[in-house]
Amino acid sequence: MQGLTAPEAQARLKAEGFNELPRTERRTIVQLILEVLREPMLLLLLAGGLIYFVLGDLGEALLLLVFASISIVITIVQEARTERVLESLRDLTSPRALVIRGGEHIRIPGREIVRGDLIMLSEGDRVAADATIVRCDDLLLDESLLTGESVPVRKLAHSTLDQPVAPHAGGDHHPFVFSGTLVVRGSGVAEVTSTGVRSEIGKIGQSLHSLSTEAPRLKQQTTRLVAMFAIASAFVIALTVLLYGLYRGGWLEGVLAGIALGMSMLPEEFPVVLTVFLAMGAWRISQARVLTRRASAIESLGAATVLCTDKTGTLTENRMTVARLVLPDGSQYTPDIAARAEHTFDALIETGVLACVPQPFDPMEKALHSLGPGAGTGRRLVQSYGLRPDLLAMSNVWRGGDGECVVAAKGAPETIGMLCGMSAEELAELRARVDALAREGLRVLGVARATCAETDLPETQRGFSLGFCGLTGFADPLRPEVKGAVAECRSAGIRVVMITGDYPATASAIAMRAGLDPERILTGADAEGMADAELAQAARGQAVFARIAPAQKLRIVNALKGAGEIVAMTGDGVNDAPSLKAAHIGVAMGGRGTDVAREASSIVLLDDDFGSIVKAIRLGRRIYDNLRKAMSFILAVHVPIAGLALLPLVTGLPLLFGPVHIAFLEMIIDPVCSLVFEAETEERDVMRRPPRSPDEPLLPRSLLVWSALQGALALALTGGVMVTANAYGMPANELRALTFFSLVLVIVSLIFVNRSFSTSLIEAFTRPNRTLAIIVVFVTTVLSLSLAWPAAADLFRFGPLHSDDLAVTVVAALVSLVLLELSKYPLRHRWPVSVP
Repeated sequence: MQGLTAPEAQARLKAEGFNELPRTERRTIVQLILEVLREPMLLLLLAGGLIYFVLGDLGEALLLLVFASISIVITIVQEARTERVLESLRDLTSPRALVIRGGEHIRIPGREIVRGDLIMLSEGDRVAADATIVRCDDLLLDESLLTGESVPVRKLAHSTLDQPVAPHAGGDHHPFVFSGTLVVRGSGVAEVTSTGVRSEIGKIGQSLHSLSTEAPRLKQQTTRLVAMFAIASAFVIALTVLLYGLYRGGWLEGVLAGIALGMSMLPEEFPVVLTVFLAMGAWRISQARVLTRRASAIESLGAATVLCTDKTGTLTENRMTVARLVLPDGSQYTPDIAARAEHTFDALIETGVLACVPQPFDPMEKALHSLGPGAGTGRRLVQSYGLRPDLLAMSNVWRGGDGECVVAAKGAPETIGMLCGMSAEELAELRARVDALAREGLRVLGVARATCAETDLPETQRGFSLGFCGLTGFADPLRPEVKGAVAECRSAGIRVVMITGDYPATASAIAMRAGLDPERILTGADAEGMADAELAQAARGQAVFARIAPAQKLRIVNALKGAGEIVAMTGDGVNDAPSLKAAHIGVAMGGRGTDVAREASSIVLLDDDFGSIVKAIRLGRRIYDNLRKAMSFILAVHVPIAGLALLPLVTGLPLLFGPVHIAFLEMIIDPVCSLVFEAETEERDVMRRPPRSPDEPLLPRSLLVWSALQGALALALTGGVMVTANAYGMPANELRALTFFSLVLVIVSLIFVNRSFSTSLIEAFTRPNRTLAIIVVFVTTVLSLSLAWPAAADLFRFGPLHSDDLAVTVVAALVSLVLLELSKYPLRHRWPVSVP
């Protein structure tokens, strides 16, 4: 074989490009900053800082610019975590390869392979490009990363086929090999037909490139909410500036007053708190060996209604084990269940091991070796007979210490039966036993044995007088934690759907063992004939999908999403990557999973523990509950902030709160206080209630009413303190400090009110939460510094407060706490579930 010449290869490389996938386009820092600058709160901070700079107040200008810079940095760090899917595909599709060029064998980087190259395939190699086999010898490939099937498939040379077939992964006796798949046995030569984006793995990469990651629903809802408030605050800012300028005459001061009021109305803490909650949630779940690549996916997983799971490597361990041994008389032995009490199966086990190569790479041969270690001890391998297309069996001849040779054969049961000279009746009985094992999802091999003299070895295996030893059934075992995890998913109202590329009998057997109890087994052909609505309806029922191609798997996920389901998808192969990325939550296996699956997913199970999915669901629901508590708290806090900013404009009181005070409250005090809710423990029924409706708003009407009630009471108390103190003639700087302190302490009281809607005030104080103690100390320290440190007092324009003034602020907080706790009792009866 000559292969391409060097000039021919160079010309094709120049014309068709390298054997790799294009790199992802990354946004520049400038593009990220321009996106950040569209945030309304940031624009208000920058405008306020600019006006203070014009007025010559550098301290307040710099403080507002610091707040703006913090917002920019947080957003850029979050957005800069771009996807690396195509980069990992590039690594996978570019191993080094041995090719024939100009009649010489040379090893080149996989990226330099071109169409028409002849590549050499050997055991352990990863195929560098899609190719058609020209010549092979007992060639077996693991194509599970494309098909999801754990059993290797056998390949034949193209010239041995009676009629041409279309290239596709999976299935025995095809002449095609695909980029990224693994040679587990044998050798061969193949002619490259497709490289780069034109290969099968390249097509998957292109589909990933065209898919957009599902935006988190909480982020969508939060963005819409902030946008609504931004529109309202823009109107209020314009009206405030106009009224202030017309009636008070100071247009620049009017702009500052308008900015302060607009900032007080804008719940910009929502995105900050959302980011912090999800980041902390990612850290908490990482303690359970679960990596969250996109923190927002934890929240989405808590809302999942359907969990689509792959079989190979997800429900199963992606390794072959001997699951059943059957003797000629029908006696059976299950190695993973029963302990062998007699030696009647020893001959079958030993013969099966002797029929394997001494250092196996094939998963089934590895399984046999693990069942009978040391079976070949004291024997020497004399000759091997490889598997041939016309004889699906292989034999090894071993010589023992006594000089006698033992022949061990294994292969397709009917072929072994024929080599043993079975009659038609015996072959029919054998087929019945094989069919029964196949219905349990087992891959079955026949085993036979003979003795002979080393000097009289036949040319083919047909020359041996073999005696039938029995059958061995292989299975990819179910992960031990799967059944319990599936049951817990069901108790949480989450439907589990298995989607696999394996055969229907195997899929059905695994589904039954996992506790899925399927009513229907649908194949890829069935799915092709269904409309999207019908497909989604089938997936909603107790159905299992088998023999599903990657494009069909993606279609099932999209059909469920189109039907309003929140879809989580688990997987570990390249074939799973498009559906992992398209799903609301992609969950990849970290140990056995491919880089492509991990990069396309949003959650990675580092220890491949399927039960960790349940932990993520539990945490996602806890985060959502606690986030609602925080949002209720933030909305309640905005009412007195906005009210106190508006009160001087409608009553003629001095303007107390400027942009610096509002920014300090909304970007420091509120988010820090909200951290208390992130640390709250989960509710008792968190895994005994159904998933929340996908259409359920983040802030339902009941929560808005509860927040408004808290805010109104807080405004009445702090506003009352402000008006009363002003009536007694308190100086403006002292009035500002008194009102600010009253507001902050009332905000702290709202923390205790919102910790739980169903528990008592005593439990609100005694329920363990270390973060709460830290936050109380922090707030106390900040307030003390703002009075005791002259620089801070000057920056905030605070006057001194006396002990009786501080007593007033404490009384206001206590009154708020007691009245709101008392109001919970009638509200709890009115809204027993909706309010956290």
